[in-house]
Amino acid sequence: MANPVVAIVGRPNVGKSTIFNRIAGERISIVEDVPGVTRDRIYSSGEWLNYKFHIIDTGGIDIGDEPLLTQIRQQAEIAIDEADVIIFMTNGRDGVTAADEEVAKILHRSNKPVVLAVNKIDNPDMRDLIYDFYVLGFGEPYPISGSHGTGLGDLLDAVAQHFPKQKEEEYEDDVIKFCLIGRPNVGKSSLVNAILGEERVIVSDIAGTTRDAVDTTFTREGQEYVIIDTAGMRKRGKIYESTEKYSILRALKAIERSDVVLVVLNAEEGIIEQDKKIAGYAHEAGRGVVIVVNKWDAVEKDDKTLIEFERKIRDHFQFLDYAPILFVSAKTKQRLHKLLPLVQMASENHAMRVQTNVLNEVIMDAVAMNPTPTHNGQRLKIYYVTQVAVKPPTFVVFVNDPELMHFSYERFLENRIRDAFGFEGTPIKLIARPRK
Repeated sequence: MANPVVAIVGRPNVGKSTIFNRIAGERISIVEDVPGVTRDRIYSSGEWLNYKFHIIDTGGIDIGDEPLLTQIRQQAEIAIDEADVIIFMTNGRDGVTAADEEVAKILHRSNKPVVLAVNKIDNPDMRDLIYDFYVLGFGEPYPISGSHGTGLGDLLDAVAQHFPKQKEEEYEDDVIKFCLIGRPNVGKSSLVNAILGEERVIVSDIAGTTRDAVDTTFTREGQEYVIIDTAGMRKRGKIYESTEKYSILRALKAIERSDVVLVVLNAEEGIIEQDKKIAGYAHEAGRGVVIVVNKWDAVEKDDKTLIEFERKIRDHFQFLDYAPILFVSAKTKQRLHKLLPLVQMASENHAMRVQTNVLNEVIMDAVAMNPTPTHNGQRLKIYYVTQVAVKPPTFVVFVNDPELMHFSYERFLENRIRDAFGFEGTPIKLIARPRK
């Protein structure tokens, strides 16, 4: 099941980015005491009381040259569309402003759970400032301090109470679930239609015209599949057209429900930074990955074109060096028959287990070939390796001191495991632990 989504909404300069960074546990947003300084809408993940969730800092939603109140209103509407729970952020030092009241009106119409936070309550003497905020109509305001980190526990307790109850997985284990992610207009909808052999999804040349998200189940050569439609989708017309990157959030939800992710690139446009960001989410989520270059029919080619394009992909997507690449055309059906076999292979490798004794033989041979590194006169010792999980395959390496496991040596061991067992199309994880 996809993790719940929490959006932080509020007018500029109430501390949205500071609180976002506190919850995400790292400085991700640009924080500066100037209204509107968040340059980019940011997504991250948080965890509280064993709940994992996504969090959005809506301050980065750039609506263009609209007046400030209009921008705030549109940012709030986008958050309402996407979030399961909304943190409505206000500034205790400023009291209730007209902009706060405007946001409150929108949130009241949303029928989404809203938790009201009053920021910049930096010491107990300031707590009386919160009482004015009852007028906004969201019940008890939670006093917090972004600069000191106080009050966040109570705030997150209240947020977690509104998380949707976890549902049982709706599909059998042997069903392969996959989704297509990519920028608007890379041809995701056309590919879905071509795979299904029917016009199941609205297709248009205008970026972002997919209107609805539905799971589509089909069977091919005895294997049952589900396409989870990411919808690089838009609602509300102009708002979504001017916030192209918002499609990432919907892609995240689909990625979490998938076994395999098809990262779709547009052969005509080449690779841009946004492609790497979107692909990075699939990698970080630990899903199987296939890179699909669509619209290959539209590219003028010679005998070196495909090799050059593949080299560029490997240069730009070094973190996806395990992912197979397929050049296709949804329009002409070129190489489309190879796509589902690659999805099936990535899914099987994503769920593959290897025998412990064989695994340890491979690791010991690797150590004999390339001895473990030393640091400050101490040598890394590897005692034992075991696979502890699948989806993605995860291995624990028991060592004398995890600090001695240098990234480059970990990479070497991962490559030896791949050489021995394949694992094409899936990331694998190595975790160094001290032997008890």
